[in-house]
Amino acid sequence: MTTEFTQLNLHPQLIQAVTELGYTAPMPVQEAIIPLMIEGRDVIGQAQTGTGKTAAFALPILQTIQPQQQVVQALIVVPTRELALQVVEAISDYGRYRPVRVLAVYGGQPYQPQINRLRKGVDIVAGTPGRLLDLIQKHILNLAEVRTVVLDEADEMLSMGFIEDINTILSETPSTRQTALFSATLPPQIRRLADKYMCNPQAITLGGGQATVAMLDQRYCVVNQNDKLAALTRMFEVEEITSALVFARTRAGTSELANELMTRGYSAEVLNGDLSQDAREQTLQRFRENKLQVLVATDVAARGLDIEDISHVFNYDLPDDPEIYVHRVGRTGRAGKSGIAITLITPRERRNLKQIETFTRHKINPMVLPSEEDILNHRKDKLVKQMGIWLQRGRYRKEREIVEALLLEGHDAVEIAAAALKVARADEKQRPIAPVGEVVEPAARHPERRAKPARSGSSRPAVQGSVSHEAGMVRLMINMGKHQGVRPGDIVGAIASHAHIPGYTIGKISIQDKHSLVDVPEEFLPQVLAKNKEVFILKQSIQLVRA
Repeated sequence: MTTEFTQLNLHPQLIQAVTELGYTAPMPVQEAIIPLMIEGRDVIGQAQTGTGKTAAFALPILQTIQPQQQVVQALIVVPTRELALQVVEAISDYGRYRPVRVLAVYGGQPYQPQINRLRKGVDIVAGTPGRLLDLIQKHILNLAEVRTVVLDEADEMLSMGFIEDINTILSETPSTRQTALFSATLPPQIRRLADKYMCNPQAITLGGGQATVAMLDQRYCVVNQNDKLAALTRMFEVEEITSALVFARTRAGTSELANELMTRGYSAEVLNGDLSQDAREQTLQRFRENKLQVLVATDVAARGLDIEDISHVFNYDLPDDPEIYVHRVGRTGRAGKSGIAITLITPRERRNLKQIETFTRHKINPMVLPSEEDILNHRKDKLVKQMGIWLQRGRYRKEREIVEALLLEGHDAVEIAAAALKVARADEKQRPIAPVGEVVEPAARHPERRAKPARSGSSRPAVQGSVSHEAGMVRLMINMGKHQGVRPGDIVGAIASHAHIPGYTIGKISIQDKHSLVDVPEEFLPQVLAKNKEVFILKQSIQLVRA
């Protein structure tokens, strides 16, 4: 038994289980959270995925569960099916010497097997908000005796529009329950949720931006927006990629990018909200088994992913929120391993990158795109290295027979070898080296442009900076802001998807208390305003008007 876990006052059976699983000492989040939860305290844990938070709440739950009570004693609410299954698997591993029954419930699967298990008796339920609410409304899931509720990745559930479901679910649990909330970020709506349902919670901040990125090789490359695909494929040529996550801003963007990568010979698939649960699970399984090299994902679709050995994360589109950046890049370099995070930025996004550096207290190093000569040399070196390996192995009897037959026909040995290498390099034709243009810096702002004062008697509120400083952009006002929990990504996603314009064309966004400002290209203004009544943010219809 490890001394460190013994100091946490865990049951000997739990210590035996974690020791057999190879845990030598508790991780910081476990060391901080486990004693508090065993004492029955409410806790808020601000920690990234991959910091060991599942064990932090699972072990105290297993410690206090009273087996064979025929009631659900603990509820764990998670954003995705994958995370529900991962939590159940972890609890089963930690509780291998405890007679505990645990069940995952999620959508996309028949109700009856889950209903049958609940009727037979379950101690711990881990599930997604939608299916949990369905089972509650069908009077199948009874939460009247629940002692502990865990909200895992709460900010992700907020982004996915589950906040109302969570409120309803929590209202079905006893007011005396213990509540633990885990979230990478703590936006206002999550804080309000905590204020409403938690009792004097102990807040623990662990991991954070600094710790998450400390072990990563972080780089950025400045390119024109139209050259991003060319830049990405050039990087794919020279980086030693085992598996990669590429983040794009919109669902449409992921599909376009994945298709472009596939036509260039890379095994890439999308992970976005258009996939069914079964298709999503199959895609992730191929990725885990290394049958798939690249996943092109949106932030929402990547919720709850817990996949080890991702060598690279590429930010094809720079996120607006520094915390989202940390969450993205934290998916590589897991469990103490090294990882590489590369971000493509346009010239006007330099300021956003500086904000990320300030937030993480870590410098992101500039990189130079590999030239055409670099790529050709890399391809040649790789081929020579592979040839050397096969020459050492000597396992090419059938191929040698072909060469000998060609020699008997009178062909020159060097010509035969050259022709064979030509055949071996045929796939390179699928990967043309696309040209990359010189980076175009944004035009200087025009100081003579000023915001027009509000007209006398106008009912529209005066808005500071109501005119865009960028040429060709028009500033719009949205009747939602910080008080409604709006984030820049919400605005970009809503406008881009409903008006069918590329997300990257949307300019500066400023979120105020009760309203927000967003710049859109003047050429797209008619179609953006035409879809005014069809644009929703956080399930609320918004009004878009010229600022």
